[in-house]
Amino acid sequence: MNHNLFALFQSRFPSDRSKPFIETAGGRTYTYAEAEQASGRFAGLLGKLGVQPGDRLAVQVEKSPEAVFLHLASLRLGAVYLPLNTAYRAAEMKHFLSDAEPKVLVCRPEDEAERGALAHDRGVARVLSLDGEGHGSLVEDSAGLDADYPTAETGPDEIAALLYTSGTTGKPKGAMLSHHNLSSNLLTLHRAWGWNSADVLLHALPLFHTHGLFVALGCVLLNGTSMLFLPKFDVGQTLRLLPRATVFMGVPTHYVRLLAHSGLNRDACRTMRLFVSGSAPLLEETFRAFTQRTGHTILERCGMTETCMNMSNPLDGERIAGTVGPPLPGIEARITGTEGKALAVGDTGMLEVRGPNVFKGYWRQAEKTAAEFRDDGFFITGDLARIDERGYVSIVGRAGDMIISGGYNVYPKEVEAVIDALEGVAESAVVGLAHSDFGEAVVAVVRRQEESGGPSEGEIIAAVKRDLANYKVPKRVFFTGELPRNSMGKVQKNVLRESFAKTFSTPPEIQ
Repeated sequence: MNHNLFALFQSRFPSDRSKPFIETAGGRTYTYAEAEQASGRFAGLLGKLGVQPGDRLAVQVEKSPEAVFLHLASLRLGAVYLPLNTAYRAAEMKHFLSDAEPKVLVCRPEDEAERGALAHDRGVARVLSLDGEGHGSLVEDSAGLDADYPTAETGPDEIAALLYTSGTTGKPKGAMLSHHNLSSNLLTLHRAWGWNSADVLLHALPLFHTHGLFVALGCVLLNGTSMLFLPKFDVGQTLRLLPRATVFMGVPTHYVRLLAHSGLNRDACRTMRLFVSGSAPLLEETFRAFTQRTGHTILERCGMTETCMNMSNPLDGERIAGTVGPPLPGIEARITGTEGKALAVGDTGMLEVRGPNVFKGYWRQAEKTAAEFRDDGFFITGDLARIDERGYVSIVGRAGDMIISGGYNVYPKEVEAVIDALEGVAESAVVGLAHSDFGEAVVAVVRRQEESGGPSEGEIIAAVKRDLANYKVPKRVFFTGELPRNSMGKVQKNVLRESFAKTFSTPPEIQ
């Protein structure tokens, strides 16, 4: 049996390949036949450039149908797909290219010169380009190639994707997801969420993230139906297209922004079957306000880069505000205390999960991988949670200091390193503060050197913006004479959060 995820998708394509697969915001429709053919040509080009099964393919491009076909081509070829956030700067890209050692990098045409130099210095064999309109050397060089490219024979544990996720210390690390990790999770989600032949997904998520790439896109491919494809989330376009869709997947920020628009009402949602939320905690007030306005109850679920989806509120049954539901079928969850001992129902502790969806480990980090797994195979998620008597899981916090802003993970150490390197800065601490739109906003608290006035708030924000993705940039910078510390000398970030919460309660214009 071929366990290649593309083979599974292809087996679910409609028998009539002329049926629509993607309809863009501009009204262009791509059929399943076009997806099959384009992915075959892209796979053929990558094969000609020396990409073999197991080689990494790094991709940092705008969202487009061609980007979807490139993902399918990577699976078809048996390569390891490495999607990268388009907001990553050169300093961040250096690490990914050095660590993953991709055979080929595909980037935006405007980045080709800079990224090409970085890639060349790190031994990447070839750089191709692709823009948001589907133009670039990837498309040009593959034109005329045979579209009937054979799908690689792949074992269940062979790696399909390498997704980088940072830790609270150190450089980002690559989570290795196998073809079976992804296929088992997608098949489970497809069943659990009741996908049917009439479903149309409104896709407004990015393609470099688990939510948009694997969950949303993957469910459509398994269903063999179509999706309305937005280049990014836009309230106006989303409301315009909702009456033509049946399923929408978003992050809490999307729902907050929809609720702020007068056009969100029951009529706008008249064709909808399912609204799904994930990637960050959904506030209970958002959950309740959405139900009141639309008559639809948002289905909140929970996952992570290393595992794809772990828990989901039920399709049929009570969806409870403040919980992410019970574990999905085939996945086990438990709460542990010190030394990994299981806690009683209702107790708060570390959330651990086990199942076929759990990743194979961190790329070239055997020790880190071993440290994150129990001897019985449970993965230590880093989330603090509790499980009630019904089996519903509530995430109550994080063991580390990770911030989730607008659905994206921000690791304070990475931001602090940039700020601390600035002339005039003695030290900094980065925390997340509650924000009505983003869920959490990145905020920096800085102690400047006594002998220097140091940089201003604007200068610090500009410096971080030069080096890091925009979602990691502090929304505010506050200054202090001393950072609060405990008896061991560790900065007490909980004190900082409490101290600056009121100051930040009326944030300035989003930058």
